[in-house]
Amino acid sequence: MGFFSNLFGSKKVSGDKVRSMGKLSFLEVDMHNHLLPGIDDGSPSVEDSLDLIKGLNSLGFQSYICTPHIMEDVHPNNKTTINDAYKLLNSALNERGGKTKIFAAAEHMIDDGINRLIAKDNLCVMPGGYVLIEMSYLAESKALFQTILDIQNLGYKPILAHPERYNYYHYNFDVYKQIKDAGCLLQLNLLSISRYYGTEVKVAALTMLKSGMYDFVGTDLHHQKHLAALQDVVAKYPIRDLLRTCNVLNPTLLDHISQDDASIATG
Repeated sequence: MGFFSNLFGSKKVSGDKVRSMGKLSFLEVDMHNHLLPGIDDGSPSVEDSLDLIKGLNSLGFQSYICTPHIMEDVHPNNKTTINDAYKLLNSALNERGGKTKIFAAAEHMIDDGINRLIAKDNLCVMPGGYVLIEMSYLAESKALFQTILDIQNLGYKPILAHPERYNYYHYNFDVYKQIKDAGCLLQLNLLSISRYYGTEVKVAALTMLKSGMYDFVGTDLHHQKHLAALQDVVAKYPIRDLLRTCNVLNPTLLDHISQDDASIATG
C-alpha cells in the first residue's frame, strides 16, 4: 500500500484507478490535451495542470503534446500566449522533478483565423511537422479540404481531431475515407470508445477502429471529470486490443521530442 499511498496521497484508491494504472504506456505520448493552464476551456491553473498530469502519469503517459484551442473570438490564442503558459507549467514540472516532458502546439479551429495563420506560415506545429485541426460540432466546415491542402502546401501533415464526434458525418461514413484519401490523418479521443459523448459517437469510433482508420490517439483531457471517466474507460475496455487494427503513430512522436526542442512550436 505504500506505493499507492505515495502516488495518490492519503485518499482511498478506487478499484478503477488500480485497474487502469499504466495501461496506456504503450502509446507513450498523449498528443491531444488541454493541460496548459489558464488559456482555454482546459486546466485553469498550474496546480490543476499538475494534478491532471499526475493522474495521466498513473495511466502510463510521460510525454505530452499540449494542444490548447486556437479559436477566433472564443479562445484567441497565439504563439505568445501558448508559450507563456507552457513556460509556467514546464517550470513547475522541473521544480517537482521526474520524467514528464511537455511540448506546446495547438488545436486549430477551421475558421477565418486559421487562414491568416496559414498565410503567414504561423501555425503551432507538433513534433514531426503535424498540425492538429478541428471543426465545429454543429456544422461541417466547407473549407476542410482546402485547409488540408493549404497545410500540406506548407510542408506540414494535418491531423483531424476526434472525427467520430462530428455527428453530421455519422450518416455519410464515406467522407472519412475521403478525408484520409486527401492525406489528412485522423485522431481518436479515448473517451469516444465509451458512451461518454453518446452512443452514436461510440458506434462511429468503434466502426472506424474496425476499419483501421485512426493514426493517432489522444485523451483530449480538459478537467478532473475527464480524468475520472478516462480511468474508468481504461479499466473496463481492452484499449490495446481495440487499437491493433490501426497503425497508431503516437510512439513515433518520441523521435521528435527532446528537452532541447520542447518549445519549437511556439518559440
